[in-house]
Order: sequence, then C-alpha cells, then structure tokens
Amino acid sequence: MAAVWAAAFPVVSSLGPHRVWGASACVGYLCAAVAVLSRRSLGRAVSVWIAGIGAVLVPLVVLVLTGGAQSEVGVVERAGLLTVRQGTPYLADPQAVVEVTPYLPGMALFGLPGAVVADGWEPLRYLGDARLWCAAAFLGCLWAAGRVLGGRGTGRLVGAALIASPVVALPLAVSGVDLPLTGLLCLALALAARHRPVAAGLALALACSLKWTAWPALAVVAALLAHRSGLGAAVRGTGVAVAGTVLAVLPSALLAPGPLVEQVFAFPTGRGEWETPAASPLPGRLLADLGPFGWYAAMTLLAAGGVAVAVSLWVRPPAGLVPAADRLAVGLCTAFLLAPAGRFGYLALPVLLSVWARLAEAPSRVAPARSRVVAAGSAARPVLVGGDR
Repeated sequence: MAAVWAAAFPVVSSLGPHRVWGASACVGYLCAAVAVLSRRSLGRAVSVWIAGIGAVLVPLVVLVLTGGAQSEVGVVERAGLLTVRQGTPYLADPQAVVEVTPYLPGMALFGLPGAVVADGWEPLRYLGDARLWCAAAFLGCLWAAGRVLGGRGTGRLVGAALIASPVVALPLAVSGVDLPLTGLLCLALALAARHRPVAAGLALALACSLKWTAWPALAVVAALLAHRSGLGAAVRGTGVAVAGTVLAVLPSALLAPGPLVEQVFAFPTGRGEWETPAASPLPGRLLADLGPFGWYAAMTLLAAGGVAVAVSLWVRPPAGLVPAADRLAVGLCTAFLLAPAGRFGYLALPVLLSVWARLAEAPSRVAPARSRVVAAGSAARPVLVGGDR
C-alpha cells in the first residue's frame, strides 16, 4: 500500500519535491516488500532499512543537494537570517506570499544554522538546510520520550519502521517544519504520563513557541497531569508552559507586533493581505470560500469543536499516554478540518501522535503477563525454613 501511495505522487502532484520523493519511495517500498517476503530471519529488519533508504535517505540527500524543497523550508531559513539581523523573523512589509512568516519566533531556531553558514564554504552551506535540523530535533525528541518511558518505548526496528513510513518520510524529505512540533508534543505527553510536570511544561513551551497549532496541547497535558499527578502538578506544568511561551514570543511581539499578528494569525486563517497557499478542499476551507458568512461559520464550528474537546477533558480526563494522545489528535483533527485554510498534510500530525503513543506503550501491555509467569514460577518453588535448609 505504501508503494502504491508513493507511486501516485509523480503522477498527480504538481510539486517537484513531492514527485522526487514519490519516485524514490516507491522503489524503496517495493524493494522492502520483496525483502520482507524472504524466509531469512533478517528479512524483516532488512526490509525496514531498505524502506528507510528509499523513502528518507535518498530523496532527502537529492533534494538537499539540488535545493528542492517546499516553500516553507526557505521561509524558516529566512526567518533565522532575519532574527540574526534584526532580532525578529518578520519582514515589516512583505512583497510576496513567500516573504510571509506564518510561524511563531521559535521556528526561526531551525534557520539559524543556515544564517551561520550562509557566507561560508559552498559544501558547508548544505548543512544549513532547515530540514536537517528539523529532522534532528524530531528524532531527538522521540529518543528522549523513549528514555522517559523507561526505555520501554519503540524498539530500534519499530522506530525505524515508523520513520520510514509515509507519514514521516514524506514531510521529513520535502519540508520537515512540522516534525519538531510533533516530536516535542510526544515528549511533553511522555513526561506528563511519568509525573514530570515541569519538564513537560518546558517541552510544551518549546512546541508552543513554534506554531500556535500546538496550543491545544496545553489543555490535554494539563488534564493528564491533573488526573495522574494532582491539580498542583497540572498548575505547575501549565504555568511553566505559558511562561516559557510568553518569554519566547515577547521579543518579537515588542519589536514587530503588527507583522506578528498579521503573518502568524491573520494570514493562516485567510484574513491576511496575502492568500495562504494552504488551500486543500477541507470543510473549513470550502465554507470560507462562500464569502464572509462562510468564514464566520467555519470559525464558529471551529470554536464549537474546541469547546467540545475541552468539555471532554473535564468530564473524562485522559488516564494515560494513549488516551491523551488520542484526545490531542481529535482536537487537532477538528482544528485542521474546520479551519478556514489548511492542507491534507496537516492531518499527518494527529495520525503520528496516535500511532507513536501506541507503539511507545505496547511493551508495557506485555509486562504484566510476563510478571505473572515469573510470579507463578516463584510460587511453585518450595519454601525452606529453619532446619530444612
């Protein structure tokens, strides 16, 4: 199925980077399917690595070397350069849609390496590609989340299979800007599930300083902390998250308040001077295309969906990692579907959250059964007391 899905991109996509990824990934997935059908014991492991090479490594290297990328990669790199030069990632008077920065200031961090090597040795400039740093942040967050969960998270083979899957491989190769956000949300959920409210708040602060689409996670993580660690822990975690986000955004809010509001909030919702390229025919977008009444209807439905998720968190707070990830995924799906502007690709984020949570918690479901076997074996041994030794 992955090979068929990838094969459609060179045929139907109008984006060059997507066509490059589709051609390479299709070959990789087909070769992986052949390998997994092998009767050798290493067939499954080999197939995962083949898929990773074809769907991630090859297209990423080709696109980085040729400069092929979705427009947001250039936006992030320019944001890093502007931050170095003027202290804020926003142009005061953008002349084209590609000069709009629809991200919060934290996203500029991934453009800073490009700003550092911009005038350096030519081969060294490739290391400034924002995708490489977005991928490093994502993988680092998943590794850290696995450690937080006691090292029981996704094993190497399962983790590699997740990365090689289309839901991760495609954005990693062509764009990558949503991956750090996803990784930080996974880390925040893992920390909250393990009773670490301050650390969860710090991870949330980093996520919320990248894109405001991470803000619904504040309510989910607070509900998870309140249920598992108490109200005090929820207050501490939320306080750290809010304070950290404010500190990250405040400099740009003071230096360029107008451009920040116009580019970060008005532009993505279809109310800015420039029309957003996020124009997939999702319900919210279709409503917004009907005119002002349709836009207000979409925003009303979006608000109603947010209220419904908030009520569900109050009535039935998530008790663990998987329920919390699912609740956050539902909230994000609602937002992406009903927002006045959006892309189908945005839905990869909630899908990845739910899949990762299940993979990360899967080993813990086996542990109780194994413990019962060990306990039964111990109970069957004779107990030696006194002179029977």
